[in-house]
Amino acid sequence: MSNLYAVRRFKNKLALTISLLAMAFGLFWLIWILFTTIKLGMSGLSLSLFTQMTPPPGSEEGGLANAIFGSLIVVSMAVLIGTPVGLFAGIYLAEFGKTNWLGKTTRFVNDLLLSAPSIIIGLFVYEVYVARMGNFSGMAGVFALSLIVIPVVIRTTENMLVLVPNAMREAAFALGAPMWVVVGRVTLRASLAGVMTGVLLAVARISGETAPLLFTALSNQFWNANLNEPMATLPVVIFKFAMSPFADWQALAWAGVFLITLGVLGLNILARVMFRAKHKQ
Repeated sequence: MSNLYAVRRFKNKLALTISLLAMAFGLFWLIWILFTTIKLGMSGLSLSLFTQMTPPPGSEEGGLANAIFGSLIVVSMAVLIGTPVGLFAGIYLAEFGKTNWLGKTTRFVNDLLLSAPSIIIGLFVYEVYVARMGNFSGMAGVFALSLIVIPVVIRTTENMLVLVPNAMREAAFALGAPMWVVVGRVTLRASLAGVMTGVLLAVARISGETAPLLFTALSNQFWNANLNEPMATLPVVIFKFAMSPFADWQALAWAGVFLITLGVLGLNILARVMFRAKHKQ
């Protein structure tokens, strides 16, 4: 008996040691990436970064104002388009389509979209929109990013609604409430924090996407608020500037990386705080 106990203790310590080493290995690279991003990104921060356009090659003055503006516009519109579609689809899957063929098909397609590389989505939008319109545009980038937002919101909405106890639905039905009232004022309200967390995670997901924008919005060296024309975005500008031989472009690229990292980190922290606050209620 003592030998069996000693073997189990050894296996437990071995598994714990391997787990801790794996965690330390992952944290090491994460900390190194964050340290490098902060070190090189902070050095590129300046007032001109937010007030001047992306510079031409060899220019010592310039910023990322047009790219920051383009990213805010494209990401915001993608969320405005993708969130309602994902929200209503998630409600249908959780409340109406649990077992029917349409619900099963929708879940399967949604799983495919979740796992599909973003470059495939960019190529799809290029083929069905950009090639037919004859030019790259910010609106094409919006459509591409919205296709990434939709499956994330669908999955989060469905999961959060499924967690709502059936007793709450039955109590509302017992009071004579119709189905749309039960969904809108009971189940959806009870899972609102979780749904909003999913939306924030979707925003964090698309904020750094580069591949879809290379085939849709492309880029623009100048300030542009017309969504029917090519539009600069931070991920594409970072991609171009980081691969260039010019030191000033590389400094701007690291500053852009720092801005995106800070924004995504803030959104993830906000999502976790909201989710934790919901669990404490």
